[in-house]
Amino acid sequence: MPPTVKTPEPGSANYFAELPVSQSAADTFDKSRYRPAPDDWVLVVTDIVDSTIAIANGQHKTVNFVAAMAIGALKNLCAPTALPFLFGGDGSVVMVPPQHAQAAQLVLARVRGFALREFGMRLRVGQTPVSVLRRFGSDVLVGRFEPSPGNSFGVFLGGGVGMLETAVRGRGDAELIALAVIPMELDDGVPVDLAGLSCRWNPLQSGRGKMVTLIISGAANPGAVHARVMQLAGQGGDPRPVRLDTLSTSWPPKGFMLEARVTRGGGTLWISVIKVLLETLVARVLFMLRRPVGGFDPDKYLGEVTTNTDFCKHDDTVSFVIDCPLDCIEQIRSYLEAQMAVGALRYGMNVSETALMTCLVASPTQNLHVHFVDGGDGGYTSAAKTMKAQASAAAARAPTP
Repeated sequence: MPPTVKTPEPGSANYFAELPVSQSAADTFDKSRYRPAPDDWVLVVTDIVDSTIAIANGQHKTVNFVAAMAIGALKNLCAPTALPFLFGGDGSVVMVPPQHAQAAQLVLARVRGFALREFGMRLRVGQTPVSVLRRFGSDVLVGRFEPSPGNSFGVFLGGGVGMLETAVRGRGDAELIALAVIPMELDDGVPVDLAGLSCRWNPLQSGRGKMVTLIISGAANPGAVHARVMQLAGQGGDPRPVRLDTLSTSWPPKGFMLEARVTRGGGTLWISVIKVLLETLVARVLFMLRRPVGGFDPDKYLGEVTTNTDFCKHDDTVSFVIDCPLDCIEQIRSYLEAQMAVGALRYGMNVSETALMTCLVASPTQNLHVHFVDGGDGGYTSAAKTMKAQASAAAARAPTP
C-alpha cells in the first residue's frame, strides 16, 4: 500500500522528518513518497563558478569540500530540525524552515565569502521561498531518502530546483534572479559553524574496474533507466562505490588541511591543524583495533559508511557513482547511447580510477553521519560538461524552422 501523503501546513517545522522513508535509491522513483514543500520553507541552491578549471588545476577535493560547506553550515544552523539536502559535486541544494530563513541568508553570505578568501573559489548562492517558485510556474515536492535511521537526504520533483539553479546562474526570469540574490554586503567575515565537515578517507579505489559517474536527464521513466543501468553495473558483484574493500585511511589524511581551515572558526590555524591531526590519529587507532570505545563502534560505523551515501535526484535528472567492470561500462554506454539516439534521454558519463568522499559527521557515537561521493577526474562536473556538449551538438543538428 502506498504511503499516505499529507499536504504540510505553512510553518510546518517537521514536515521533512514526517515524510515517508525511502530506504533504497529505487524507492525514490515512487512519486507517492513525495509531498509538496510548505510555501514558507526556503529553497537554497549553490554552485561553484569555473569548477571545471579548478578541477583541471588539481583542486577536485577542494571543489567537493566547498560544495558541501553550505549543507554543513545550514544543518548546524537549523539543528535539530531535519533538512532535505543533496550534493552535486560542485554545488548543493538545501531547504530551510521559515524561522531560519533570515539567518540562512547571513550564513550563506559568510560561506560564499569564506570560500573566496580561504580557497579562492567563487560560489554562487541564492535562496527563495517555495511560494515564489510556485508563482513563477514551478513546484517543489520533496522525498526523503534515508539509507539508515536518522541519516536522510532530500530528493526533489516539480521543477523548482532546476528553475532556481538557472536563476542563480543569472539566466531565466529577471525578477526571479533578483529575488534569489543574497547581497554580497551581508558577509561580515564572521566564521561559519562548519563542525562535522571532513574528508579523512583516501580516494576510493575501484575494486571492479573503473568508477563511473553518470548524469541522466529527460527520461520519461527515470526509474526504469536507473534500474537497467544498475542491473548492467551489478553483473558479478556490488556496484556501490563505497564498500569495505574500497575504504581506506592513511595518516595524516590527505585532506586534513581542508578540515583544519573550515573548523578553526576564529582561532589560529596551527592549533586547528594539531587538533585535526590528533583526532584523526585516534580514529585511525580505533579503526585498527576494531573494538567499541565510549559508545563508538568502529565496525558499525564502517558498515553505515557504506550505506549512508547520497543519491542525487531532482526533477528529471538522476546523478550517481558506480563501480563497474570494464565490459559493464561499455554495455551501459551502449544502452544509454541507444536511448539518446531516439531522443529518450540525455546523459553524461565520466570514467575514472577512483571516487572521492566528503563526510558530514554530526555524531559518530549516535550513528549520525552522511557521506557525499563524486567520481574522480572531475566526476559530476565532467559528466555535466559532456551532457551539455551533447545537447549543443543536437541543437546544432536540428533543422531550422
